[in-house]
Amino acid sequence: MDLSNLKPAEGSTKTRKRIGRGIGSGKGRTATRGHKGAKSRSGYSRKIGFEGGQMPLIRRVPKFGFTNINRVEYKAVNLFDLEKLATDKNLSVIDKEVLVNTGLASKKDLIKVLGNGTLTKKIEVTVDAFSKSAIKSIEAVEGKAVVL
Repeated sequence: MDLSNLKPAEGSTKTRKRIGRGIGSGKGRTATRGHKGAKSRSGYSRKIGFEGGQMPLIRRVPKFGFTNINRVEYKAVNLFDLEKLATDKNLSVIDKEVLVNTGLASKKDLIKVLGNGTLTKKIEVTVDAFSKSAIKSIEAVEGKAVVL
């Protein structure tokens, strides 16, 4: 066996259907498109969501709710995350830059520290927002919670 006599395994390939190549091909005349009508023409494409003239689902289902343009979304970081950071990397100051570098948040995120977990180390945390329980826990171990 060499490169000159390689071929695909038996039954693994099919020949392409050659459409519209004359009557003798067996796929000529209507070229497997049936008779006349929009679907037989070139350039036909049905509108997305079109249901043959029936009222489409998108228009049958009522609208509801609204989007608050003043909503502020925060990336949540818990106390146990901060505890892990402080012990693993031996940090006493944790700010936005540290959280971005460790992958807990991205550059554009607003970060909020939540009170899930416990702190044992005294740390200074500088982020965009804190929950009340997070502030209590940080200050209980004589740490600092600084809002940007």
